[in-house]
Amino acid sequence: MASVSFKKNYRCVPSLQQFYTGGPFAVSSDGSFLACACDDKIKIVDASNASIKLTIEGDSETVTALALSPDDKILFSASHSRQIRVWDLSTSKCVRSWKGHDGPVMGMVCDASGGLLATAGADRKVLVWDVDGGYCTHYFKGHKGVVTSIIFHPDPNQLLLFSGSDDATVRVWNLVTKKCVAVLEKHFSAVTSLAVSEDGWTLLSAGRDKVVNLWDLHDNGFKMTIPTYEVLEAVCVIRPGTSWESLLGSCQRSKKKKKSGSPPTFFLTVGERGIVRIWTSEGAVCLFEQQASDATVSSDEDDVKRGFTAAVMLPMDQGLLCVSADQQFLFYSPMQTLEETSHLKLSKRLVGYNEEIVDMKFLGEEEQFLAVATNLEQVRVYDLESMSCSYVLTGHTDIVLSIDTCVSSSGKTLIATGSKDNSVRLWDQESRCCVGIGTGHTGAVGAVAFSKRGKSFFVSGSSDRTLKVWSLDGVSEDDGHAISLKAKAVVAAHDKDINSLAISPNDNLVCSGSQDRTAGVWRLPDLVSVVVLKGHKRGIWSVEFSPVDQCVLTASGDKTIKIWAISDGSCLKTFEGHTSSVLRASFLTRGTQFVSCGADGLVKLWTVKTTECIATYDQHEEKVWALAVGKKTEMLATGGGDAVINLWYDSTAADKEEAFRREEEGVLRGQELENSLADADYTKAIQIAFELRRPHRLFDLFAELCRKRQAEDQIEKALSGLGKEELNLLFEYVREWNAKPKLCHVAQFVLFRVFNIFPPTEIIEIRGISELLEGLIPYSQRHFSRVDRLIRSSYLLDYTLTGMSVIEPETDVIAVENKSMTLHLDKKEADNQSQDKGSSKEQTLTVKEMKVSSKKRKPHKSRGGPEKKIKETAYMDGSAISLQA
Repeated sequence: MASVSFKKNYRCVPSLQQFYTGGPFAVSSDGSFLACACDDKIKIVDASNASIKLTIEGDSETVTALALSPDDKILFSASHSRQIRVWDLSTSKCVRSWKGHDGPVMGMVCDASGGLLATAGADRKVLVWDVDGGYCTHYFKGHKGVVTSIIFHPDPNQLLLFSGSDDATVRVWNLVTKKCVAVLEKHFSAVTSLAVSEDGWTLLSAGRDKVVNLWDLHDNGFKMTIPTYEVLEAVCVIRPGTSWESLLGSCQRSKKKKKSGSPPTFFLTVGERGIVRIWTSEGAVCLFEQQASDATVSSDEDDVKRGFTAAVMLPMDQGLLCVSADQQFLFYSPMQTLEETSHLKLSKRLVGYNEEIVDMKFLGEEEQFLAVATNLEQVRVYDLESMSCSYVLTGHTDIVLSIDTCVSSSGKTLIATGSKDNSVRLWDQESRCCVGIGTGHTGAVGAVAFSKRGKSFFVSGSSDRTLKVWSLDGVSEDDGHAISLKAKAVVAAHDKDINSLAISPNDNLVCSGSQDRTAGVWRLPDLVSVVVLKGHKRGIWSVEFSPVDQCVLTASGDKTIKIWAISDGSCLKTFEGHTSSVLRASFLTRGTQFVSCGADGLVKLWTVKTTECIATYDQHEEKVWALAVGKKTEMLATGGGDAVINLWYDSTAADKEEAFRREEEGVLRGQELENSLADADYTKAIQIAFELRRPHRLFDLFAELCRKRQAEDQIEKALSGLGKEELNLLFEYVREWNAKPKLCHVAQFVLFRVFNIFPPTEIIEIRGISELLEGLIPYSQRHFSRVDRLIRSSYLLDYTLTGMSVIEPETDVIAVENKSMTLHLDKKEADNQSQDKGSSKEQTLTVKEMKVSSKKRKPHKSRGGPEKKIKETAYMDGSAISLQA
């Protein structure tokens, strides 16, 4: 058997995150990204894979309106705070904000030039703003209800603005005269959507009164009413020359044969029924109706969430985007079959909000799909490549709690689900239909598990404390009709709810974990008790058989994970490390390792032999309820209360290769550094030291430059080539050096040079410079205070030396003066021989006595005073003699 290589690290890829909680959204001009309201934040989402490109923090109030500029560089937003903000998407900064409405802004739209922004408010007002100046250019009053929809005329030459309100009216505003030119009154309920035809002379208005009204913009007169028999949320005009013309059928071809009048207007509507319908104004006929709704239905007590809340025609003929009531973005494109029949193809489904993720499992032989159970009645199946929701399994009438999957003997993938509606369902992945329903439990089904080898049965565990074995006999995967599943065996297994189930690799045993703090091992298919595993102090949330050994892994609410021997039920190992309940645990690497996740939001990787936790990952903000492990790739998927799904890839080999590459590169760069030092190329050496992140070596380089007298040019050349990131790193190093008295002189030397080379305007732009300066200033003040104290202390030494200089150096001066004085006396004696020699001897003796006395030192302080007076007197006398001479 080949040696098993342990996994040491996993790389996390946040694949599915919450990005839309309902409300406003905006589509870019090229359809590449969406701007979505997510509570009080705005998230910019890639339309291809639902990845979040940018998150804009709001003002802690729910976002009520969004709009994008035509060039997609500016985003406009408004919230319940009534603040209108202008965001630069390149920097994600708010460049301008203002208030203008007395209530929340319910809608906004930017004109084709990008210079004007129109806002509709709950205060019944319509305002037009100059984007660059931030001031109001038009102030329109007249509506008697909340203004819900607003659009500019698509033709820039037609300076018109249309607004629809809860007062069932549509108003036409002239931007030149700044007046209301028409009030269109034919609706009997709130107007929800407005659109202008391709030729620009027909206005369409849709409302909750289940009709679409058409208006002639030549005279603002009423043209016709088209009843749709459903509450409408959006109306979109179909432009000619697009792929949508294939859905128009014979009516589109007859359009050219019409002799009189303007050509008919083709448009589509969406609403509470969750289907797309295409209409023509000629005869008010529905040309196309979607057969079935792709919008999922969910009931919250008596409030039924169903249908679409908005629809937008995507630019560049990319299709139709519909937004459902449960925060899903559905992308449609028209398709034509070989039989020349057209239909709508759901090309992509992005789920904006998943609520709490309860369970998940990988699907398919290549494990390219992920089935996810959330706090909903449906199971959503995601394509891992695009993270688009491929399809939804609907049928349960209450929240789905558990999922398991298997590949049947015929090669088809089956999915088993357990729900709060006390039933289990069997699904076929290929047909996406329910093929079996099992009823009989009297409580919520919290756990299901497929057989591993035979694939002929599955087991369910419920809050009614029983286990049931369900046979797959009679299940037809091709029929598409759901049969009633039969229970082969039933046993009352525990005293409390059953949380988890696992079937052994040979299909002989099943293990159940319960809230009664025990795990039971049962023999299949008769469910005869084999052993009861007792030892946990809290309920057991997860159980799993080892793929190679006769043991069971259990995870419990007592923060521990245990491995048990099946033979005698003894506890073999206990793993501690989680700070809260351990909710899931699963084996890896042929049973030599396992991964666990818990209510502390942590994911941990363990080695069984050493009971050591070799890696801990904190990528979730709340409890991690769900853990899925790929059988082939051993890829991990985790999800929990934060509505985030993270995919984890084994990066052990990649990390090892990367470490080897870095080490090799480090050796080569290190040699290059040594060569630069040998060549006295300090500029290059400093650059390499920065790249290698070697602060000690960098300090040695600066210290050596500090000792050189003529190194200013080299230092300036080395520091001038540093970028902002390197300067930030340099300041971090200097902050550390400055905190140590032995190194501070080099730190101050470098700081002095940096502040001389770079202007303050560049220094303040360095990321985190304020924190770095806050760490530098106190120590620098301490160093300067210490230097100041040393200087002041040196004054005493100066004073002492000055005093000593009076003794030592001034002695030479006195000797010179005495010598000069003696020469003068000799000259005077030579010139005047008649002068008394006795007096000259007396003067010479006086000078000699002074000279001798000045060289004497008294060791005791008590004798210093008189001696000093004698010195000063002698000095004064000597000076007097010199002057007299």
